[in-house]
Amino acid sequence: MDALYALLFILIVYTIGDIVAVKTISIVPSLFVCSVIFLVGFWIGVPETLFQDSLLYSLGSFLITSLLVHMGSMLNINQLKAQWKTVLISVGAIIGIVVLLLIIASPIVGKETAIVAAPPISGGLIAGLQMGEKAEAIGRMDLKLMATLLVVLQGFIGYPLASFCLRKEAKSILKKKSEGVVFVEEEKEKEISEKPSIFKLDDKYRSTNYYLAKTVFVAFIATLLSNLLKNINTGIFTLDALLRIDKNVMALLFGIITAETGFLEREPLDKANASGLVMAALMAVIYGGLAGAKPQDIINILIPIAICLFIGTIGIGIMSVVIAKVLKVGPWMAFAIGSTALFGFPGTFIVSNEVAEAMSNTKEEKEFILNQVLPKMLVAGFITVSIGSVILAGILGPMLTSA
Repeated sequence: MDALYALLFILIVYTIGDIVAVKTISIVPSLFVCSVIFLVGFWIGVPETLFQDSLLYSLGSFLITSLLVHMGSMLNINQLKAQWKTVLISVGAIIGIVVLLLIIASPIVGKETAIVAAPPISGGLIAGLQMGEKAEAIGRMDLKLMATLLVVLQGFIGYPLASFCLRKEAKSILKKKSEGVVFVEEEKEKEISEKPSIFKLDDKYRSTNYYLAKTVFVAFIATLLSNLLKNINTGIFTLDALLRIDKNVMALLFGIITAETGFLEREPLDKANASGLVMAALMAVIYGGLAGAKPQDIINILIPIAICLFIGTIGIGIMSVVIAKVLKVGPWMAFAIGSTALFGFPGTFIVSNEVAEAMSNTKEEKEFILNQVLPKMLVAGFITVSIGSVILAGILGPMLTSA
């Protein structure tokens, strides 16, 4: 297909997905809508090389590390310190997913299937890409398809579950408030402050190219270091395992470190007006996993997906509630925090606002509910989707090749 025509087709599908997501308040995610359109398109004659023809696929493949640097730069350490209970519950939810999938789901669907499923269920997009690449490397195209479909379908469980839990929590909050319980006020969303810069040009010199160059430079150094560490052989298995950090995990860590130390500006791809194009390219890599999938392939993989999602969600619930009990956090709030693994931002923001609107009778009540739940949901979504799932994929990926 002509490159420009392929690009136009893809962007039109993306737009349709966005419109449906907005109309349904993300109850029907754009990922799902686009996936259905692309699948049907492939089945009725759209070339399976669509994404490669558009050149987005190649662009997305090598920009993943740059996007992870960008995501790392969004981390506000002070905000995480203030929300340490939320961080612990979020980490616990990921552990719950992994443990139940490897112990309970593995004998049912197979060890490789359980390994591939855990990171996408724990976060989604980037983790799905990582596990899809590992599955393709061992010749399991069915598992690559499963990783893609998990990213597409998990929101159908995550959104209703989070909404239900937050409604219960909001009801509890308003009841306690009416009884005179004093709440600690939470800031809805703190501005992420820039650190004093180690290297920053004057404003008049900070062009789009400046932000792109710094982001790609950090991604390059992270990738280079990851490759160097993988070649180190100390003869000590534990040490060697610790040194072999996946390049995506390294990019995320470098994004955090360079933003906290002041070398890299916060959200550099946004400042370069490039995040939209990078995300569009990244999505092409995700949807590329659908090419060549036949209806029977989809049917064959749906049962393992359903089993993994069901067991993974139970893992979220168990660990979230257990840890919350120790930390003296309400069980409904804890389950909502854990469920962010199934959708992340902007769903965390949308669901919180939707629930606050539905459960309040006045503007003051809405603001009060948001002040109590929104900061926790935003931090939880970042921990599960942006950090935890990427690190988990870096850990489980090598296990898949040796499974």
